[in-house]
Amino acid sequence: MPQVHAFRSIPTKILLPIDFSPSSQPALEMAADLAKHFHAKLYLVNMIAMFPTTAMPDLIPEAEYIQETRAFAERHLAKCKAVLVARGVKSTSSVELGNDVVGNIMAVIDREHIDMVIISTHGISGRIRWSLDRLPKRLSSWCNVRFCFFAQQNPA
Repeated sequence: MPQVHAFRSIPTKILLPIDFSPSSQPALEMAADLAKHFHAKLYLVNMIAMFPTTAMPDLIPEAEYIQETRAFAERHLAKCKAVLVARGVKSTSSVELGNDVVGNIMAVIDREHIDMVIISTHGISGRIRWSLDRLPKRLSSWCNVRFCFFAQQNPA
């Protein structure tokens, strides 16, 4: 039976989309701090962008790309989870495939019953950054979650 908090404003499951970029590390630390403080479970998700067949060079087989990218993500997620275990934070993770970052995040929120999402606004791909203008509107109209946007300052 899931743990029930006295206040609905206290998160029980926190989602952190992560791409393993330098800017995602501070977001992971903040998410871990919040999860520990609220005794919440932290859910890490890495998105593998699927390319249209016209954009994928012929010399890179799609299945090989997905397999290598998934293995890379799973290795890094395992490292993140080991750090979280050492800090006493409960966590789980997944690797998701798809073209629609917002749609994938929405699917994870629904499937895992997430009630808080932490998003770092600067990542490797920049896909999260271009999605930010539509992300809160789409997600808030579709599901009832709280957002915490972790904005990185550009190094000078």
